[in-house]
Amino acid sequence: MASEIRIRPATSNDVALVLRFIKGLAEYEGLSNEVVATEADLRKSLFGPKPDAEAVFAYKDAEPVGFAVFCQRYSTYLGRPVLYLEDIFVLPEWRGSGVGRELMAYGAGLAKERDFPMMIWSVLDWNEPAIQFYEKLGARRAEGWLTYQISGEALDRLDRLARSP
Repeated sequence: MASEIRIRPATSNDVALVLRFIKGLAEYEGLSNEVVATEADLRKSLFGPKPDAEAVFAYKDAEPVGFAVFCQRYSTYLGRPVLYLEDIFVLPEWRGSGVGRELMAYGAGLAKERDFPMMIWSVLDWNEPAIQFYEKLGARRAEGWLTYQISGEALDRLDRLARSP
């Protein structure tokens, strides 16, 4: 029952737990080898003087059973900031119990509280359970958009290009 689920913002004392949930998500997505974040990285980026994002945990009784990470993005089309859901992860044994819905509702509350007109996120195209979950909440796919990323040597090359005379 949703009333049994408690959402609370992560604190600097939760850094190890944040990393544990990140690793759990990466394992589910088959991307464990891509997790290079350390507790020190998370402490600085989530709880330093100028936090880049915020994490929250979902609890059933005293047990953390899910987490989400949010940050602000800017929409040039709207001319306003929007809330970006970077990650959401519910432990497998708690899926279907309302934990994900409560985490999403918490994010919607953050967006409304901050006067953001939208919450956006990405999902892996093979993750049908997540896609169905989001669509059941009323989310719609942003048709026509593909997500790209650049890192490693390609990022270094592009940086060198920008710095060349």
